[in-house]
Amino acid sequence: MRRFLQLHLLTSYPPANLNRDDLGRPKTAVMGGVLRLRISSQSLKRAWRTSDLFATSLQGHVGTRTKEMGIRIYRELLAKGIKEKDAMAWAGQIAGQFGKSKGADKNNPLAVLEIEQLAHFSPEEEEAIRQLNNTLAERRTGPEEGELQLLRKRHSAADIAMFGRMLASAPAYNVEAAVQVAHALGVHRCQVEDDFFTAVDDLNDGQEDKGSAHMGDTAFGAALFYQYICVDRQQLLANLGEDRPLADLALRALLECAATVAPGGKQNSFASRAYASYMLAELGDRQPRSLSVAFLRPVSGADLLVAAVRSIQQSVTQMDAVYGPCADLREEMSVLDGRGTLSALQGFAIQE
Repeated sequence: MRRFLQLHLLTSYPPANLNRDDLGRPKTAVMGGVLRLRISSQSLKRAWRTSDLFATSLQGHVGTRTKEMGIRIYRELLAKGIKEKDAMAWAGQIAGQFGKSKGADKNNPLAVLEIEQLAHFSPEEEEAIRQLNNTLAERRTGPEEGELQLLRKRHSAADIAMFGRMLASAPAYNVEAAVQVAHALGVHRCQVEDDFFTAVDDLNDGQEDKGSAHMGDTAFGAALFYQYICVDRQQLLANLGEDRPLADLALRALLECAATVAPGGKQNSFASRAYASYMLAELGDRQPRSLSVAFLRPVSGADLLVAAVRSIQQSVTQMDAVYGPCADLREEMSVLDGRGTLSALQGFAIQE
Protein backbone atom coordinates (compact mmCIF):
# COMPACT_ATOMS: atom_id res chain seq x y z
CA MET A 1 0.00 0.00 0.00
CA ARG A 2 1.33 3.43 -0.95
CA ARG A 3 1.52 5.30 2.33
CA PHE A 4 0.52 8.91 1.66
CA LEU A 5 -2.59 10.30 0.03
CA GLN A 6 -2.32 14.05 -0.61
CA LEU A 7 -5.32 16.15 -1.59
CA HIS A 8 -5.25 19.65 -3.08
CA LEU A 9 -8.59 21.44 -3.50
CA LEU A 10 -9.76 24.78 -4.85
CA THR A 11 -13.17 25.91 -3.59
CA SER A 12 -14.76 29.26 -4.29
CA TYR A 13 -17.05 30.77 -1.65
CA PRO A 14 -19.21 33.83 -2.39
CA PRO A 15 -19.70 36.45 0.36
CA ALA A 16 -19.59 34.47 3.61
CA ASN A 17 -18.48 34.37 7.22
CA LEU A 18 -17.79 30.66 7.55
CA ASN A 19 -15.28 30.79 10.40
CA ARG A 20 -15.29 33.75 12.81
CA ASP A 21 -12.59 35.18 15.05
CA ASP A 22 -13.15 36.48 18.60
CA LEU A 23 -14.69 39.68 17.19
CA GLY A 24 -17.13 37.83 14.94
CA ARG A 25 -15.22 38.70 11.76
CA PRO A 26 -13.95 36.20 9.16
CA LYS A 27 -10.58 34.75 10.07
CA THR A 28 -7.62 36.00 8.04
CA ALA A 29 -3.89 35.50 7.56
CA VAL A 30 -1.15 37.47 5.80
CA MET A 31 0.73 35.48 3.14
CA GLY A 32 2.91 36.82 0.38
CA GLY A 33 2.57 40.27 1.90
CA VAL A 34 -1.20 40.50 1.38
CA LEU A 35 -4.28 39.75 3.47
CA ARG A 36 -6.04 36.44 2.76
CA LEU A 37 -9.27 34.98 4.10
CA ARG A 38 -8.76 31.81 6.16
CA ILE A 39 -10.82 28.86 7.37
CA SER A 40 -9.21 27.05 10.29
CA SER A 41 -8.52 23.33 10.14
CA GLN A 42 -10.50 22.89 13.37
CA SER A 43 -13.58 24.44 11.75
CA LEU A 44 -13.24 22.25 8.66
CA LYS A 45 -12.73 19.01 10.60
CA ARG A 46 -15.72 19.66 12.83
CA ALA A 47 -17.93 20.46 9.83
CA TRP A 48 -16.93 17.18 8.19
CA ARG A 49 -17.08 15.06 11.35
CA THR A 50 -20.55 16.27 12.35
CA SER A 51 -22.05 16.32 8.84
CA ASP A 52 -25.03 14.19 7.83
CA LEU A 53 -22.88 12.78 5.06
CA PHE A 54 -20.27 11.53 7.55
CA ALA A 55 -22.91 10.12 9.89
CA THR A 56 -24.68 8.29 7.06
CA SER A 57 -21.54 6.96 5.37
CA LEU A 58 -19.96 5.81 8.64
CA GLN A 59 -23.02 4.87 10.66
CA GLY A 60 -21.94 3.10 13.85
CA HIS A 61 -18.34 4.18 13.39
CA VAL A 62 -18.43 7.76 14.66
CA GLY A 63 -17.45 8.80 18.18
CA THR A 64 -18.80 11.45 20.56
CA ARG A 65 -16.61 14.38 21.65
CA THR A 66 -17.82 15.87 24.92
CA LYS A 67 -17.08 17.02 28.47
CA GLU A 68 -20.57 16.04 29.59
CA MET A 69 -20.59 12.24 29.40
CA GLY A 70 -20.87 12.12 33.20
CA ILE A 71 -24.13 14.09 33.04
CA ARG A 72 -25.52 11.67 30.47
CA ILE A 73 -24.53 8.72 32.68
CA TYR A 74 -26.15 10.38 35.71
CA ARG A 75 -29.44 10.92 33.86
CA GLU A 76 -29.45 7.36 32.54
CA LEU A 77 -28.95 5.99 36.05
CA LEU A 78 -31.78 8.17 37.37
CA ALA A 79 -34.03 6.86 34.60
CA LYS A 80 -33.19 3.32 35.73
CA GLY A 81 -34.40 4.08 39.24
CA ILE A 82 -31.08 4.78 40.99
CA LYS A 83 -31.23 7.27 43.86
CA GLU A 84 -29.92 10.75 43.05
CA LYS A 85 -27.03 10.61 45.54
CA ASP A 86 -25.84 7.24 44.23
CA ALA A 87 -26.28 8.28 40.61
CA MET A 88 -24.12 11.37 41.20
CA ALA A 89 -21.37 9.35 42.89
CA TRP A 90 -21.32 6.52 40.36
CA ALA A 91 -21.48 8.83 37.32
CA GLY A 92 -18.54 10.81 38.73
CA GLN A 93 -16.50 7.61 39.10
CA ILE A 94 -17.20 6.52 35.53
CA ALA A 95 -16.59 9.93 33.94
CA GLY A 96 -13.39 10.26 35.96
CA GLN A 97 -11.83 7.46 33.90
CA PHE A 98 -11.77 9.80 30.90
CA GLY A 99 -10.57 12.99 32.57
CA LYS A 100 -10.23 15.04 35.72
CA SER A 101 -13.45 16.47 37.16
CA LYS A 102 -14.17 20.11 36.40
CA GLY A 103 -15.04 20.64 40.08
CA ALA A 104 -18.02 21.93 42.02
CA ASP A 105 -20.03 24.97 40.94
CA LYS A 106 -22.59 26.41 43.32
CA ASN A 107 -24.68 27.61 40.38
CA ASN A 108 -24.58 24.24 38.62
CA PRO A 109 -24.72 21.11 40.82
CA LEU A 110 -24.02 18.86 37.81
CA ALA A 111 -20.75 20.66 36.94
CA VAL A 112 -18.87 18.19 39.13
CA LEU A 113 -19.78 15.48 36.60
CA GLU A 114 -18.10 17.34 33.73
CA ILE A 115 -14.44 16.72 32.91
CA GLU A 116 -11.95 19.53 32.35
CA GLN A 117 -11.02 18.67 28.77
CA LEU A 118 -13.03 17.39 25.85
CA ALA A 119 -12.73 13.62 25.49
CA HIS A 120 -13.52 11.70 22.34
CA PHE A 121 -15.47 8.54 23.18
CA SER A 122 -15.45 5.68 20.68
CA PRO A 123 -18.61 3.59 20.06
CA GLU A 124 -16.94 0.72 21.92
CA GLU A 125 -16.35 2.90 24.97
CA GLU A 126 -19.89 4.23 24.90
CA GLU A 127 -21.20 0.67 24.73
CA ALA A 128 -19.00 -0.33 27.69
CA ILE A 129 -20.48 2.59 29.66
CA ARG A 130 -24.04 1.53 28.75
CA GLN A 131 -23.36 -2.04 29.83
CA LEU A 132 -21.89 -0.86 33.13
CA ASN A 133 -24.93 1.36 33.73
CA ASN A 134 -27.19 -1.66 33.21
CA THR A 135 -25.11 -3.72 35.62
CA LEU A 136 -25.21 -1.04 38.32
CA ALA A 137 -28.95 -0.59 37.90
CA GLU A 138 -29.56 -4.32 38.28
CA ARG A 139 -27.56 -4.87 41.43
CA ARG A 140 -28.08 -1.41 43.00
CA THR A 141 -24.44 -1.08 44.08
CA GLY A 142 -21.62 1.12 42.81
CA PRO A 143 -18.93 0.17 40.27
CA GLU A 144 -16.13 -2.12 41.38
CA GLU A 145 -12.52 -1.34 40.54
CA GLY A 146 -12.23 -3.88 37.74
CA GLU A 147 -15.40 -2.58 36.09
CA LEU A 148 -14.00 0.92 35.63
CA GLN A 149 -11.56 -0.08 32.90
CA LEU A 150 -13.64 1.51 30.17
CA LEU A 151 -10.99 3.00 27.89
CA ARG A 152 -10.19 1.02 24.74
CA LYS A 153 -7.06 0.98 22.60
CA ARG A 154 -8.84 -0.74 19.73
CA HIS A 155 -12.02 0.76 18.36
CA SER A 156 -13.92 1.44 15.16
CA ALA A 157 -14.38 5.22 15.48
CA ALA A 158 -13.35 6.50 12.05
CA ASP A 159 -13.28 10.12 13.21
CA ILE A 160 -10.86 9.28 16.05
CA ALA A 161 -8.73 7.22 13.67
CA MET A 162 -8.54 10.10 11.20
CA PHE A 163 -8.25 13.13 13.46
CA GLY A 164 -6.76 11.54 16.60
CA ARG A 165 -7.51 12.13 20.25
CA MET A 166 -5.60 13.33 23.30
CA LEU A 167 -6.45 12.24 26.85
CA ALA A 168 -4.26 14.19 29.27
CA SER A 169 -5.12 11.90 32.19
CA ALA A 170 -4.66 8.66 30.22
CA PRO A 171 -1.98 9.20 27.55
CA ALA A 172 -1.66 5.46 26.92
CA TYR A 173 -5.01 5.71 25.13
CA ASN A 174 -4.09 8.65 22.91
CA VAL A 175 -4.51 8.13 19.16
CA GLU A 176 -2.11 9.58 16.60
CA ALA A 177 -4.07 11.38 13.87
CA ALA A 178 -3.82 9.79 10.43
CA VAL A 179 -5.18 12.89 8.66
CA GLN A 180 -3.46 16.27 8.68
CA VAL A 181 -5.60 19.23 7.60
CA ALA A 182 -4.14 22.62 6.71
CA HIS A 183 -5.99 25.88 7.17
CA ALA A 184 -7.78 26.78 3.94
CA LEU A 185 -6.36 30.03 2.58
CA GLY A 186 -7.51 32.48 -0.07
CA VAL A 187 -5.29 32.31 -3.17
CA HIS A 188 -5.65 36.04 -3.91
CA ARG A 189 -5.70 39.36 -2.11
CA CYS A 190 -8.84 39.49 0.04
CA GLN A 191 -10.75 42.09 1.99
CA VAL A 192 -13.12 41.81 4.94
CA GLU A 193 -16.16 44.02 4.41
CA ASP A 194 -19.05 45.09 6.64
CA ASP A 195 -22.72 44.73 5.81
CA PHE A 196 -25.07 47.20 7.52
CA PHE A 197 -28.63 45.89 7.78
CA THR A 198 -31.99 46.83 9.26
CA ALA A 199 -35.12 44.90 10.20
CA VAL A 200 -38.64 46.31 9.96
CA ASP A 201 -41.47 45.56 12.38
CA ASP A 202 -44.33 43.98 10.41
CA LEU A 203 -46.97 45.57 12.68
CA ASN A 204 -45.55 49.08 12.41
CA ASP A 205 -47.77 50.92 9.93
CA GLY A 206 -45.42 53.89 9.77
CA GLN A 207 -47.98 56.39 11.07
CA GLU A 208 -45.89 57.42 14.07
CA ASP A 209 -42.50 55.82 13.53
CA LYS A 210 -41.06 55.17 10.09
CA GLY A 211 -37.75 53.89 11.46
CA SER A 212 -36.50 50.33 11.58
CA ALA A 213 -37.05 48.05 14.57
CA HIS A 214 -33.45 46.82 14.56
CA MET A 215 -30.12 47.83 13.08
CA GLY A 216 -26.93 45.81 12.97
CA ASP A 217 -23.85 44.93 11.01
CA THR A 218 -22.02 41.76 10.08
CA ALA A 219 -18.65 41.14 8.46
CA PHE A 220 -18.05 38.99 5.39
CA GLY A 221 -15.57 38.18 2.67
CA ALA A 222 -15.36 36.19 -0.57
CA ALA A 223 -12.45 34.08 -1.81
CA LEU A 224 -11.20 31.15 -3.81
CA PHE A 225 -9.58 28.90 -1.18
CA TYR A 226 -6.71 26.44 -1.50
CA GLN A 227 -7.09 23.43 0.82
CA TYR A 228 -4.39 20.83 1.54
CA ILE A 229 -5.00 17.48 3.26
CA CYS A 230 -2.46 14.73 3.89
CA VAL A 231 -3.53 11.20 4.86
CA ASP A 232 -1.18 8.57 6.23
CA ARG A 233 -3.09 5.55 4.97
CA GLN A 234 -0.95 3.10 6.91
CA GLN A 235 -1.60 4.98 10.15
CA LEU A 236 -5.32 5.07 9.38
CA LEU A 237 -5.37 1.32 8.83
CA ALA A 238 -3.45 0.71 12.06
CA ASN A 239 -5.77 3.03 14.02
CA LEU A 240 -8.74 0.99 12.79
CA GLY A 241 -7.27 -2.36 13.82
CA GLU A 242 -6.27 -3.29 10.24
CA ASP A 243 -9.92 -3.20 9.14
CA ARG A 244 -9.35 -2.41 5.46
CA PRO A 245 -13.03 -2.13 4.39
CA LEU A 246 -13.66 0.39 7.20
CA ALA A 247 -10.51 2.35 6.32
CA ASP A 248 -11.66 2.52 2.69
CA LEU A 249 -15.10 3.66 3.80
CA ALA A 250 -13.52 6.39 5.94
CA LEU A 251 -11.39 7.62 3.03
CA ARG A 252 -14.38 7.77 0.70
CA ALA A 253 -16.34 9.77 3.29
CA LEU A 254 -13.40 12.13 3.89
CA LEU A 255 -13.01 12.92 0.18
CA GLU A 256 -16.69 13.62 -0.29
CA CYS A 257 -16.86 15.80 2.82
CA ALA A 258 -13.75 17.77 1.84
CA ALA A 259 -15.21 18.40 -1.61
CA THR A 260 -18.80 19.19 -0.65
CA VAL A 261 -19.23 20.11 3.05
CA ALA A 262 -18.64 23.69 4.24
CA PRO A 263 -18.50 25.03 7.80
CA GLY A 264 -21.91 26.17 9.00
CA GLY A 265 -21.00 29.70 10.09
CA LYS A 266 -23.62 32.30 9.04
CA GLN A 267 -25.13 29.97 6.43
CA ASN A 268 -28.64 31.30 7.10
CA SER A 269 -27.41 34.81 6.27
CA PHE A 270 -25.23 34.02 3.26
CA ALA A 271 -26.19 30.56 1.88
CA SER A 272 -22.53 30.23 0.94
CA ARG A 273 -22.45 26.47 0.38
CA ALA A 274 -20.04 25.41 -2.35
CA TYR A 275 -18.45 22.36 -3.95
CA ALA A 276 -14.77 22.13 -4.84
CA SER A 277 -14.10 23.30 -8.38
CA TYR A 278 -10.78 21.51 -8.68
CA MET A 279 -9.17 18.59 -6.86
CA LEU A 280 -5.81 16.90 -7.29
CA ALA A 281 -5.08 13.61 -5.49
CA GLU A 282 -1.61 12.10 -5.20
CA LEU A 283 -0.44 8.70 -3.96
CA GLY A 284 3.12 7.80 -3.03
CA ASP A 285 5.61 6.93 -0.30
CA ARG A 286 7.84 10.02 -0.42
CA GLN A 287 7.76 12.80 2.16
CA PRO A 288 4.56 14.82 1.48
CA ARG A 289 4.54 18.54 0.69
CA SER A 290 1.87 21.20 0.44
CA LEU A 291 1.50 23.21 -2.76
CA SER A 292 0.73 26.45 -0.93
CA VAL A 293 3.88 27.93 -2.49
CA ALA A 294 1.87 28.07 -5.72
CA PHE A 295 -0.01 30.98 -4.15
CA LEU A 296 2.80 32.79 -2.36
CA ARG A 297 2.34 35.36 -5.11
CA PRO A 298 -1.39 36.14 -4.98
CA VAL A 299 -3.36 35.10 -8.04
CA SER A 300 -4.91 37.95 -9.98
CA GLY A 301 -6.79 38.57 -13.20
CA ALA A 302 -10.28 38.12 -14.59
CA ASP A 303 -10.42 34.33 -14.11
CA LEU A 304 -8.97 33.38 -10.74
CA LEU A 305 -9.92 29.71 -10.97
CA VAL A 306 -8.15 29.13 -14.29
CA ALA A 307 -5.07 30.93 -12.99
CA ALA A 308 -5.11 29.00 -9.70
CA VAL A 309 -5.36 25.60 -11.42
CA ARG A 310 -2.52 26.55 -13.74
CA SER A 311 -0.43 27.64 -10.76
CA ILE A 312 -0.95 24.30 -8.98
CA GLN A 313 -0.07 22.32 -12.12
CA GLN A 314 3.07 24.39 -12.72
CA SER A 315 4.19 23.96 -9.11
CA VAL A 316 3.79 20.18 -9.35
CA THR A 317 5.84 20.07 -12.56
CA GLN A 318 8.60 22.32 -11.23
CA MET A 319 8.87 20.58 -7.84
CA ASP A 320 9.05 17.20 -9.55
CA ALA A 321 11.81 18.55 -11.82
CA VAL A 322 13.86 19.71 -8.83
CA TYR A 323 13.19 16.98 -6.25
CA GLY A 324 11.99 14.09 -8.36
CA PRO A 325 8.39 12.88 -8.39
CA CYS A 326 6.69 13.27 -5.02
CA ALA A 327 3.92 10.84 -5.99
CA ASP A 328 3.71 7.65 -8.03
CA LEU A 329 0.15 8.26 -9.15
CA ARG A 330 -2.05 11.31 -9.66
CA GLU A 331 -5.72 11.90 -10.41
CA GLU A 332 -7.54 15.18 -11.16
CA MET A 333 -11.10 16.41 -11.10
CA SER A 334 -11.98 19.77 -12.63
CA VAL A 335 -15.31 21.51 -13.23
CA LEU A 336 -13.56 23.85 -15.67
CA ASP A 337 -13.76 21.24 -18.40
CA GLY A 338 -15.88 18.52 -16.76
CA ARG A 339 -12.83 16.30 -16.38
CA GLY A 340 -12.79 13.52 -13.78
CA THR A 341 -15.40 12.65 -11.15
CA LEU A 342 -15.62 12.53 -7.39
CA SER A 343 -16.37 8.81 -7.61
CA ALA A 344 -13.19 8.23 -9.60
CA LEU A 345 -11.16 10.17 -7.03
CA GLN A 346 -12.65 8.08 -4.23
CA GLY A 347 -11.67 4.90 -6.05
CA PHE A 348 -8.19 6.31 -6.63
CA ALA A 349 -7.77 7.10 -2.92
CA ILE A 350 -8.37 3.53 -1.74
CA GLN A 351 -6.25 1.64 -4.27
CA GLU A 352 -3.06 -0.16 -3.26
